[in-house]
Amino acid sequence: MARISLLAVVPPVVFLGLAGLFYAGMQREDPDALPSTFVGRAAPALEAAPFGEYAGFDRDLLEEEGVKLVNFWASWCVPCRVEHPQLEGLAAQGIPIYGVNYKDDPEDAAAFLAELGNPFAELGADAEGRVARDWGVYGVPETYVIDGEGRVLERLAGPLTQRSLDDQILPAIERARGD
Repeated sequence: MARISLLAVVPPVVFLGLAGLFYAGMQREDPDALPSTFVGRAAPALEAAPFGEYAGFDRDLLEEEGVKLVNFWASWCVPCRVEHPQLEGLAAQGIPIYGVNYKDDPEDAAAFLAELGNPFAELGADAEGRVARDWGVYGVPETYVIDGEGRVLERLAGPLTQRSLDDQILPAIERARGD
């Protein structure tokens, strides 16, 4: 009877273990989704500083009745420009959107809105990125659906597209409304 060398057994065992981990990772529902610890919980603190003629806003506004969105954006952000028509469409449907201007030059941000339109019910500035950090923002744009009790129902990292509206944002808005 021949003895099996440990060196002959280890590589196949390691390979099978790595293959199992790879397979398990591929079974995730959406491998591109970035998790958020706030979904299903109360929205984090929010102290958006004044922006232009807007006085800024805080978390109390998010606890008011009705569904609303919080959108982190910047004028230097190309995907923010891409998603802007989607935001305007939602605002035209009567959905309040609270914009947080992230690490931006106020004049550039005002020019961005003057050029493309302003879909925001309220605006605030986050010049140093503290609010975004507290919300777990990976980068702009990032949008949160908030219900009438101030809970985060959905988070979308990246630009709003028709697909993300249909798959994530609009269903979350319907849940918030109780439809």
